[in-house]
Amino acid sequence: MSEWREHKLGDFIEVKHGFAFSGTGITDQPTRNILVTPGNFNIGGGFKNSKFKHFNYEFPNEYILKTGDIVVTMTDLSQETDTLGYAAKIPMYDGINFLHNQRIGLVQFKGSEANEDFIYWLMRTKEYQSFIVGSASGTSIMHTSPSRIKEYQFLLPSRSEQAAIAEVLSSLDDKIDLLHRQNKTLEQLAETLFRQWFVEEAEESWETKSLGDLGDFYNGKSRPSESGLIPVYGGNGILGYANVSNYAGKSIVIGRVGAYCGSLYYENRDIWVSDNAILLKAKYDSDIYFIFYFLKSIDLNLMAEGSSHPLLTQTLLKSIEILIPPNSRVQEFYNQVESFKKKIENNQTQIRTLTQLRDTLLPKLMGGEVRVRM
Repeated sequence: MSEWREHKLGDFIEVKHGFAFSGTGITDQPTRNILVTPGNFNIGGGFKNSKFKHFNYEFPNEYILKTGDIVVTMTDLSQETDTLGYAAKIPMYDGINFLHNQRIGLVQFKGSEANEDFIYWLMRTKEYQSFIVGSASGTSIMHTSPSRIKEYQFLLPSRSEQAAIAEVLSSLDDKIDLLHRQNKTLEQLAETLFRQWFVEEAEESWETKSLGDLGDFYNGKSRPSESGLIPVYGGNGILGYANVSNYAGKSIVIGRVGAYCGSLYYENRDIWVSDNAILLKAKYDSDIYFIFYFLKSIDLNLMAEGSSHPLLTQTLLKSIEILIPPNSRVQEFYNQVESFKKKIENNQTQIRTLTQLRDTLLPKLMGGEVRVRM
């Protein structure tokens, strides 16, 4: 450790503010331009490939981000400041422009003394983020600044050790990303199979039933106060973890109110469903995947009641009509998707293991407690 030297982030980086993109250009329709927002950051840093805001209006080309650019959140819309200051890297998407929005800072390096990937991982440590949050301003919306980020002090090892540390952490992150992409591909295969078998090859002779004939619906309950290991679901996915569950087994969670009204999640474990969601259980297990991908094929959000505050009710969901294929075809679909789901669940187990290993090693490597052989 004696060869590690104290520095400030400002010795190596500048942080550039983004552009104030016009709100009139934000659209729900997919475009090749996506605004990068704090919603695209995972808690703990890293890029989240969801909750994209598409943009369809004129803007300066200098605010198109490049693959591998390091960006940080400058504001956080929640008082918990879950993502404030954390870093993420812009991914590679063919044909997509990621745009440098005003609530995001772009890290620009000066000189070559610091390894860029080492700095990226440094800006994903809890110690760094605690420093940023400690001086954040605002109430309902929390802010940080380039000057505050640049004030963060840390110990910097040699250039070769920086590279070695970054390589260990990045290799774990790459494996995690690969498993996520495999899961996404498997989900797309299931959706494609549903569309082919039950939409493109649908027959007029098939019987029409209501969704209430196929499934039972249950309202969620207020989130438990004590934390644990059981996922707590709201309309926007997992909100946290509790020590108790209110449902178990193969089930579908449906966001019932607000911005995430109609969002869908499949689960096959103990979960707690909050009062912002509705749970659907198939009357027959073999129907669960057919129901889930049917719901994904329609826009539940458009069916919601109300405009300023959309709402889905059990009554509305039960009344949705669905064309029922022969039982043998549904069973065949179940068998095929079940093999996909088992692979996805296995990948998720590996993701949790690798994520825990990465998050355990991160502070130890950055603090010199664990050294990398070079």
